[in-house]
Amino acid sequence: MTEQLVDARALSKLRWRCRRGLLENDLFVERFFARHEATLTENQAQALLALMDLSDNDLLDLLLARKEPEGELARDDVLVVLHQLRAPALLR
Repeated sequence: MTEQLVDARALSKLRWRCRRGLLENDLFVERFFARHEATLTENQAQALLALMDLSDNDLLDLLLARKEPEGELARDDVLVVLHQLRAPALLR
């Protein structure tokens, strides 16, 4: 894993891979990209992909903090990205 920034092509593929079936999940993911896409590292991208391997309902449970990551997902990089995904919307 590296702290190298994700290039534009990889970022485009990542955004496509992060599309979800539940609107609620998409809202969290879109807010994440709006805030972090310019500084997204390869390490963060891998952690995000690990979360995207979950079913929509399991992901939503994590995003709403109904559950915490377990097993292979209970690692520092995933926890950091999950915290970024959970960050509340900024007031305008």
